[in-house]
Formats: sequence, structure tokens, C-alpha cells
Amino acid sequence: MAQEAVLGIDVGTSGVRIAARGKDGALLAMSQATMAAPLIDFGRALQDPAIWWDALTQAFAALRLNGIQVLALAIDGTSGTILPVDAGGQPLGLASMYNDVAEADAVKAIAAVAPAETAALGGTSPLARAMMMDKAAPRILHQADWLLGRLCGRFDVSDENNALKSGYDPVKREWPAWIAGTGFDAARFPKVVPAGTRVGTLTPEMAQNLGLPDGVAVVAGTTDGCAAFLASGARAAGDGVTSLGTTLTLKLLSATPVFAPNFGIYSHRIGDQWLAGGASNTGGGVLASFFSREEIVRLTALIDPEVPTGLDYYPLSRPGERFPVNDPAFAPRVTPRPSQDEVFLQGLLEGIAAVEALAYRKLAELGASPLASIRSVGGGAANDKWTRMRLKALGVPALEPESEHAAMGTARLAWRGIGHDA
Repeated sequence: MAQEAVLGIDVGTSGVRIAARGKDGALLAMSQATMAAPLIDFGRALQDPAIWWDALTQAFAALRLNGIQVLALAIDGTSGTILPVDAGGQPLGLASMYNDVAEADAVKAIAAVAPAETAALGGTSPLARAMMMDKAAPRILHQADWLLGRLCGRFDVSDENNALKSGYDPVKREWPAWIAGTGFDAARFPKVVPAGTRVGTLTPEMAQNLGLPDGVAVVAGTTDGCAAFLASGARAAGDGVTSLGTTLTLKLLSATPVFAPNFGIYSHRIGDQWLAGGASNTGGGVLASFFSREEIVRLTALIDPEVPTGLDYYPLSRPGERFPVNDPAFAPRVTPRPSQDEVFLQGLLEGIAAVEALAYRKLAELGASPLASIRSVGGGAANDKWTRMRLKALGVPALEPESEHAAMGTARLAWRGIGHDA
């Protein structure tokens, strides 16, 4: 008997990954394909959307679904990537990528009328970039919207996560009236549904081309960042996920939203919960400025995390911090330096742990649910001694992430779209 599963499709900056997820959360199959073609540079970050579709179909060609019955699928895309299309979904130009920079006049027009808490502000605002697109284009879609449309034939729908940076109001659940004050017609954006909403069915032609059965449900997905959080298995308000990479990035599932533009914080809506997050300039990049990877491994073995150094470090590579302190001139604290390298390393690790704890407390001060558990991802998550320092600073239990594959998080939404919260 075939095993029931759904597909999560993760469209990242360099490729596409597809995960088949069982009802019990198990990873049953996975495939991936790279995007070999580079961005087209006219002083902009532009890309031919056909590149995304080619990578998606290649990933499907590599997917082995023997003994698996696919019931539904959902897609995540890079947050803020948009493209102009006609009424039938045919691209009318190149896609403007998430890191593309808008014209100053468009950015100023938004700043003049938009509320401070919107995520549509700033130089890379998708709304500002949409304002630059030919008014003859009847619709502006996000990356995930367009790919979803190719699968089910609908080019008129988006999800609440992809729409957020384009100015969508997730509290009132509408395109706000202030957008008209910019001169842009919000009717050119698709209508928006909650992430995890069934929006259609795979077309028979697409089912045949991709090797899938008839009747597969197509479900509104999310952004790549939200998908990575969902992949961790976080479900309850207070569940936090820290990414210990070059910088320190943290996300927290909350019962209430947080909008703190001074700290670069806004909230994605996922069902009746909210995903708030922040990013500090501390992290692994600071460690790498003092020690090689091999030195960190060697010196960590000499550390006793139960004996604190007493060093009050705030590790930064250069002045300036964005969260939990918002100060472009904030000075690093990495002195005095002890004579023993392992003590210095421990002081740095303790300092980053202290920043992490301060950041979660700041989210709570801003109105988010208090941290109740922590899952850790990224390279630093493998350092057991650092984990012990962090847990002591955080004062909450550690939980193992279910997966670090964003496609698995998107698959959770696919299950939700057919009535099962995997």
C-alpha cells in the first residue's frame, strides 16, 4: 500500500529542493537542482524567471516517489522577489530579486505615506520596486506566487508571508489604503490568503509532466525564511529558533505580533500565531576574526563551561549593532584579552550567549511571547560546550530541530492545506 505524503518545494537563491513529508513528519524522499544561470546585472539584481522553472522541473525529474502517494504540495520562495506578468501569468520582463535596489524616488514616496511598522520600507522594498515596473503589466507576483500559478493555473493569489514586504497588513489582513498614496494601484498585487490555504489543484497537464497523480492539492506556501523556521518543528508560542552562523539570527513564535522598525523587526502571520525575529551583528564571524575553525575545535576541548570566565564581552567585528541594541556606533567589547587562548575563546562564546539571551528578552519586552524553548541550527549548534553556556544564559530547555531543510517546513503547510497539521 502506498504511503501518503505531501511535497514541500523550497526555491532558494541557488537552487530548488523538494521534500516528500509523511503524515508523521518523516522525510520520505528528497531531490534538488541547482540554478546555474547567474543574475543579469544592469546595475540591478534581475533574473529570468524561466531559470526558476527549469530548476523546479529538474528537481522533479530527480525525485523518486516509489511507493509514495502525493496528496498536496506547497512552495516557498525568496522573500521580496517579484515579477510583472500578464493576466495569464506570462512574464512581461525580468524578475526583480529580493536584494534588488529600488529608485530613491519610489522609496521616498512610500516613506511619505506608510506607517512606521510596515515591512515595505527601505531601499530594497518590493513595493518600491513594483512601482518601477511598467504600468502596462496588469499584475505583479511574488516568486512563489508565479510558480504556484504555473502548477495550478491561478495567477491571482499570494500568501500572507510573501505579501508582507510588499505592504500587506497582516493584522487587518488586507492591502492597506495608504498604498494608493504612493501612486501604485494595489489591485495589481494578487489577493492574499493565509499560508497553508488550499488554492487549487495541479492541472492534469502539469501532473503528467511532473510525474504526479491527478487531484494533487496546491496549497499557498510561504517565504524561505519562514519555511526554515517551520522545518525546525516549532509549534507553540514561546518556541524559539536560533541560527548560529556568521551572524546571530533568532526567531520566536508568538501569540501576539511585534512590529519594531527601529530594530528591523516585523512579524509574519502563520495561522493565528506570529513569527517575530531579529538579527545581531555578533556571531561566528567574530570568532573567525580571531581563530581558525581548527583552532576553535582544539581550544573548545580545553574549556570548562561550568567555570565562567567573568569576562563581560559584547563580541562584534566592528562598531555598530542592530539588535538587541540599536546603535550604529555601539562599540565592541572584546578586552581585556587573557593570556590563555581558550579562556579568550570561552569569553567570546559566553558573550554571544549573553547577547542571544538579551535579544529574546528584548522581544518579550516588545510584546512577544516569552521564550519557552530553544532549537539551534547552523554551524555553531554542533558545539556542545557552547550549547551548555547558551542554555544557562537562556534558562529554557533545548529541543532538537526536526529538520534544517526549508522544504520540510513548506511541506508542513501542504499538510495543513488538506486538513492535517503535521
